[in-house]
Amino acid sequence: MRQPNLQVRSKQLISVDGLDFKDLNGNGELDPYEDWRLTPAERAADLVSRMEVDEKVGLMLINTRFTGYGVPEGEATSDDGVLDERTIEAGTSIFATRKVYPTTHTIEQMHLRHFILRDNFSPSQLAEWNNRMNEVAEGTRLGIPTIAASNSRNENGEMVFGMNDSVGMFSTFPATMGIAAAILGDKAAGGDASLASEFAAAVRAEWLAAGIRKGYMYMADVVTDPRWQRIYGTFGEDPELISEIVERLVAGLQGDELGPDSLATTMKHFPGGGARENGFDPHYVEGKWNCYPTPGSFETYHLPPFRAAVKTSSFMPYYSAPSIKKSSWQSVDGRDIPYEEVGFAFNHYILNDLLRGQLGFTGYVNSDSGITDNMCWGVEELSIPERFAKTINAGTDIVADTNNTADLRAAIDAGWISPARVDAACRALLEEMFTLGLFDEKTYVDAAGADAAVKGSPGWELAARTHRKSLVVLKNSAGTLPLAQGASVYVEVFHKDPRQSAAKTAKARQEARESAVVELVETPEAADALYLILDPQSGHYFNATPGLLELTLCEDRMLKALNDEWYTETTLTGIKRVTELCRTARERGQKVVLSVNVSLPWILDSVEPLADAVVAGFSTFYDAQYDVITGASPAHGRLPITLPASEAVIAVDADGVCVSPNDVPGYAKEQYMPEGLTYAYTDTDGNVWRLGHGLTY
Repeated sequence: MRQPNLQVRSKQLISVDGLDFKDLNGNGELDPYEDWRLTPAERAADLVSRMEVDEKVGLMLINTRFTGYGVPEGEATSDDGVLDERTIEAGTSIFATRKVYPTTHTIEQMHLRHFILRDNFSPSQLAEWNNRMNEVAEGTRLGIPTIAASNSRNENGEMVFGMNDSVGMFSTFPATMGIAAAILGDKAAGGDASLASEFAAAVRAEWLAAGIRKGYMYMADVVTDPRWQRIYGTFGEDPELISEIVERLVAGLQGDELGPDSLATTMKHFPGGGARENGFDPHYVEGKWNCYPTPGSFETYHLPPFRAAVKTSSFMPYYSAPSIKKSSWQSVDGRDIPYEEVGFAFNHYILNDLLRGQLGFTGYVNSDSGITDNMCWGVEELSIPERFAKTINAGTDIVADTNNTADLRAAIDAGWISPARVDAACRALLEEMFTLGLFDEKTYVDAAGADAAVKGSPGWELAARTHRKSLVVLKNSAGTLPLAQGASVYVEVFHKDPRQSAAKTAKARQEARESAVVELVETPEAADALYLILDPQSGHYFNATPGLLELTLCEDRMLKALNDEWYTETTLTGIKRVTELCRTARERGQKVVLSVNVSLPWILDSVEPLADAVVAGFSTFYDAQYDVITGASPAHGRLPITLPASEAVIAVDADGVCVSPNDVPGYAKEQYMPEGLTYAYTDTDGNVWRLGHGLTY
């Protein structure tokens, strides 16, 4: 076997049979877990046998951990400013539901080794942060290293906790639905989904340079409820397409086999988060249920991408619980699903019988954040130690976004979690770390070279091409597009937040000034065409809206809440100005092109008739949009979701039942619609805006 290049910072190397090994426990002997010639499973089993209970408890938790770079001046960091050494009292932020201790204390005294990175700093800074944490960990009794996980970092979009925690430091692609739109365009042109494989290869190389070895990604959820606030982070509504994408992502990020050059993946949210109850999200109690009112929907629509992703290193279950009262009976491979109305991380059948048994999954289960404190649906009446016992015994191996070692230890001490179950979870977690080389030559990375490595990634050029391929031309009356290259264009961006409207307008105009394909003009009257970019926003997945999530473009609209009280809602500030700009421009004989950022399946019946052309973007760069609307880049993308025809096709009755089933994707809803209703939107030119639609020129 090849001698790995071992580096130690506080422990020593020892030589045996002419080979070097790390003496991680400092006893001067080569113990099995230190022997890189053994298998990861053998090493993990040996290490678990040496661990104390508190060390096992710490290993079974993963918590958000910030770097020292963003700590306010005067607050505690390590001497070099890399590690966050603050003590933060419980309840002071979303990241401190419990008291947060300094990084060094958390590693040395609480024995945590898994951390969620949410900071947005340079690759070199992140690499140095990973190195410094591992330096602290190496100095502990057994020298168990740390591993950092992160939500995706390579897609454009506004910063949103848990979805876009960071953006711009790594090669920056459109949102995941934009990647799906580009792949659908490739397929329509006779190609395949290899873009997903190229994307994964770039992400892996960039993350490894920064020392990030675990991805909380990607969402394999199938969109079936149009009001689900997390649609933005999915690959759309087609189970077949999503299955192909996630299978390629797992292979591209991890490799054919998990190894020292892998980026381990945590696919989410098993067994699918799209089957919402009228869009309400399980981050809050109104969305606690997954509902399957349509016979066969679970197996037909929601499960296939998770089957395709079964080689992932770990799965993350969703918060929600399956509702027997609001579902028809479902089965998988001819076996009926026994409904236990508890969150999927607490659901023994879902994690053991289905995931490990029927699907053959051999990795470990990583819960979603906060399941023992907040989103503990179906087990709210249990004490926190009992919740720990319930989720661990159901099949969860590591509990996310908590440092609550005391209550997990209490559950173990009470005998509610057996020593064998604890050891099995720890072996699974350690086996991944051994396989990734974290105990050997991958403990430390070249921090000084990380920025250059990421800058030289092929991901940047691939991302630029993907942005251009992602834009979908929905409508193109009388050959409005492509505009003549060099056409004079007036550009304005509209957002829910007026400050965002101003900032995005300034950026879009600056990119137009720098563009070689359009000429920016400062007034609408001076333009050959108006390019109006609509970036609506609706809801927030941490808080329920008073009523149903609004999908129309509106400002200060009066709506009735679920409790029959009235409230106002805005999804787009300036909608009256949009209407007026469109009307006056067409009266002057100018062309109007609307660009809509499809973060949700917006209902566009109020604006589509006002435009000569409509394009759909997915956090698509403005310069890429200019290239496509002028033909400098070909129109290529295809819709990854179906856009609803009107509010009538997603109406909810007094009993909470939607006229179009929430567990069926948009392209398949048609067969369930009442007579006279058509789900997909048809524009004034007769184009049907369903899955796969996209015009070319």
